[in-house]
Amino acid sequence: MARMHTRRRGSSGSDKPAADEPPEWSDVDSEQIEQRVVELAEQGHDPSQIGIKLRDEGVTGTPIPDVKLATGKKLTEILEENDAKSELPEDLRSLMQRAIRLREHVQENPQDYQNKRALQNTESKVRRLVDYYRGKEIEPEFTYSYDVAKTLLEE
Repeated sequence: MARMHTRRRGSSGSDKPAADEPPEWSDVDSEQIEQRVVELAEQGHDPSQIGIKLRDEGVTGTPIPDVKLATGKKLTEILEENDAKSELPEDLRSLMQRAIRLREHVQENPQDYQNKRALQNTESKVRRLVDYYRGKEIEPEFTYSYDVAKTLLEE
């Protein structure tokens, strides 16, 4: 997979093992898993953080390696059903946070050309994602700007 804003090529890493049923040692009831997912979401965790917590800590001490295998639903589907879903998708939220941090840094350090470029690239990615999500996850007339992102993420 080529990187979006660099000339570097390739990305290596491990893939998730192909499995169609949860392991025998992870025999937690799907309702308990769903309750724990909603509980963690209410504490302010993002879906990826919830997945990591379930993998590491589990429910009642039993790790949950894959929520979808254990419950038959994706983590985001569980959050949607229980009205615990955030108003912004997680990837868009984290990119906006990065853009805000970069912009504040660049305003304090106007000579930092490397981070000026990083800010341009990050905001470009944000605009692409906004176009992708517009009408589905976010309202059709939404447009990204620093001020909009700042007010959205302060809530």
